[in-house]
Amino acid sequence: MTTALLTADDLHLSFGSTQALDSASLQVYAGEVLALMGPSGSGKSTLLHCLAGILTPDAGQVSYAGRNLSGMSDTERSALRRTEFGFVFQFGQLVPELSCLENVALPLRLAGVGRREAHRRAAEWLERVDVADVAQKRPGQASGGQAQRVAVARALVTQPRVVFADEPTGALDSLNGERVMELLTTAARDSGAAVVLVTHEARVAAYSDREAVVRDGRVREQEYAR
Repeated sequence: MTTALLTADDLHLSFGSTQALDSASLQVYAGEVLALMGPSGSGKSTLLHCLAGILTPDAGQVSYAGRNLSGMSDTERSALRRTEFGFVFQFGQLVPELSCLENVALPLRLAGVGRREAHRRAAEWLERVDVADVAQKRPGQASGGQAQRVAVARALVTQPRVVFADEPTGALDSLNGERVMELLTTAARDSGAAVVLVTHEARVAAYSDREAVVRDGRVREQEYAR
């Protein structure tokens, strides 16, 4: 790993009088699983959102594949999040009115892929994460673990280069959490995607290649997992 795919350089960000990031710097390399660890309020989720172009830092720079995210227009950043980035959130954030199949196909449809092809690819990913049986169900009819696996399929269906996972097992029991992490990291590695994972749980961070500890808005420690 010689050239970083995604870089945060000296990021500062405040919400009113609260400083969320204070000289935060980090590199993410292609194909690695990086865990951002730290207590609540440490700035790890804010750092993830800056890396994903959801938040714009007050100072410092985020670069993706050599491009400055802050220099992009809102339209360009939105397109990047649809095609190059994938997202898994704590509560899935699936669209309740759509079937699980339609939820997974949604990023493809937004990117202009035809309905039949989008549904074919979505069905393949539901099979890969072992929830093909809920394809025609709505998210509310699936269990928490099944719904989160649907969210993993949705994040990976566009073959992104980076997947951002913010406490992806936080709403699950330990067994379902471990199943989701196993599927997420295996599928991402098979497709060559990097994963930036926010967690405060050591058992979740154990699935990573490298850990970075965030405290008081700074990246304090970085080490490779053993």
